Amino acid sequence: MKSIENAFFRLIDVALVLLLAAMTVMVFTNVVLRYGFGSGLDISEEMSRFCFVWLIFLGAMTASRLNMHMGFDLVVTSVGPTTRRVLLTIANGLVLGVCLLILTGTILQWHVNATNSAPVSGMPMIWLFGIALPMSLVIGLIAGLRMLGYATGRLSTLPNAQHGVHE
Repeated sequence: MKSIENAFFRLIDVALVLLLAAMTVMVFTNVVLRYGFGSGLDISEEMSRFCFVWLIFLGAMTASRLNMHMGFDLVVTSVGPTTRRVLLTIANGLVLGVCLLILTGTILQWHVNATNSAPVSGMPMIWLFGIALPMSLVIGLIAGLRMLGYATGRLSTLPNAQHGVHE
């Protein structure tokens, strides 16, 4: 199971690199065309925006797995282990709740986004907004498992953000 997880996140990392490279090439090409030749590619502006949104959402999945999201942990680090577990259970429960809201909203808006087209490329807008579906599922699963781990005492300390593991 761990090898499937590692392969999945390795695939996401490759996608992140490809998206960043594509976005960089498109933006750089457009800058050169606009300032050097007085023209540009409208589709590269739109597609670089698509790449940027996907980059953010896929990056959020990787950051969640490694527990590298920004957080305010002053209170959590200053309390005892039992209170810490309770606070981390609540925090991960809140993250799970937000993921459920995003999942529900994405599903409810699916038809609208699938029938709307991007202005330049004509691609269905679900290609832009649909990334919220796997993001909410993956981050929700991670938060749910952490919430259960803290609630049952299986996880008892703050996660080690550097390595993405729990001590």
